[in-house]
Amino acid sequence: MKLTVVGGGSTYTPELIDGFARLRGTLPVTELVLVDPAADRLELVGGLARRIFARQGHPGRITWTSDLDAAVDGADAVLLQLRVGGQAARQQDETWPLTCGCVGQETTGAGGLAKALRTVPVVLDIAERVRRRNPDAWIVDFTNPVGIVTRALLTAGHRAVGLCNVAIGFQRKFARLLGVDPAAVALEHVGLNHLTWERSVTVGGRDVLPELLAEHGAAVAEDLRMPRALLDRLGVVPSYYLRYFYQHDEVVRELRTKPSRAAEVAEMERRLLEMYGDPALDEKPELLGKRGGAFYSEAAVALTASLLRPAGGAGDAADVQVVNTFNRGTLPFLPDDAVIEVPAAVDARGARPLPVRPLEPLFAGLVANVTAYEHLALEAALKGGRERVFAALLAHPLIGQTERADRLTDELVAHNREHLAWA
Repeated sequence: MKLTVVGGGSTYTPELIDGFARLRGTLPVTELVLVDPAADRLELVGGLARRIFARQGHPGRITWTSDLDAAVDGADAVLLQLRVGGQAARQQDETWPLTCGCVGQETTGAGGLAKALRTVPVVLDIAERVRRRNPDAWIVDFTNPVGIVTRALLTAGHRAVGLCNVAIGFQRKFARLLGVDPAAVALEHVGLNHLTWERSVTVGGRDVLPELLAEHGAAVAEDLRMPRALLDRLGVVPSYYLRYFYQHDEVVRELRTKPSRAAEVAEMERRLLEMYGDPALDEKPELLGKRGGAFYSEAAVALTASLLRPAGGAGDAADVQVVNTFNRGTLPFLPDDAVIEVPAAVDARGARPLPVRPLEPLFAGLVANVTAYEHLALEAALKGGRERVFAALLAHPLIGQTERADRLTDELVAHNREHLAWA
């Protein structure tokens, strides 16, 4: 089994490698190729990846290259974890929206749109090159904004599934608080990527969410940086990304008075790359846990294994995993081609959303609004043009005012001109 990781020079990659090594019984990788245009980073990350495999006794072969076509040739699955423009672009995404009184964040609001505009054309080019060489290969997208990028891939007819670590992060956190095995915890995780709610937490066939909130609500609220009273009033656990919606103005005030997350991550990456260059290091360093992407490797291994499992026999039953895929009527108030993030049956045929209970108006209204924005964002990414960018920003629930949308449009184009073919 050959896997290719596009963006293999990322400091995230050792987390993924560690998962491949530990979970080789689930996903028996024989060849792993890391591809990235940054050859210097590849050398450091690739060397550590080989040492991790060796330490854990994994027999798989790891190579790295900057030649995308060679990297994806013969691959059974291609994992996408790229960042167009690097941390410098992220720094801009988190900064210039603040000058207009809007949250600066790389996947939400105006910064999220900028990232989508930079990313979608690049991802679609990669996907076309994968399809030309391996029409049956699966593409697993971890590249943000996952919902918009996955919608672009699926709309273009690619064999793709979007993946985020929010659901598995909640599963592991709740399991720890409840003192149970994570495998025993099932979530009713519903919404869009980075716009989801945990509506039930099932253990042993029983919904334990009410007692989880009653006994551990303060700890959950502290992790989310939301008021405990809000969780009690909602009766659900919102994704921490909903803080940008529920407490937007407070977040803007905070972001204006402290260093950006991009600056923190850039410094962390510098330190991590120094560590990766140590030939004695043969495991992922503790610092990597602060980089983000917790449990990404477990989620990626489980999803890829389900997609690549041979058909037929006792192991042919579909697995249930939280993924990003076409709505297909699951949320009836959304178009079928909207991309939602819900539990789905996953096997060699792809991901099929499982039925969900009707979504409460308090949540459904926001989901519908952001879905409309994502449709317009994809139009802007595919076709370009200032007016399409303006329309997407005007539709976003965190913006929604003509003067503000106009100003943000000018800022977005000015800061991303080198990545926009039409600008």
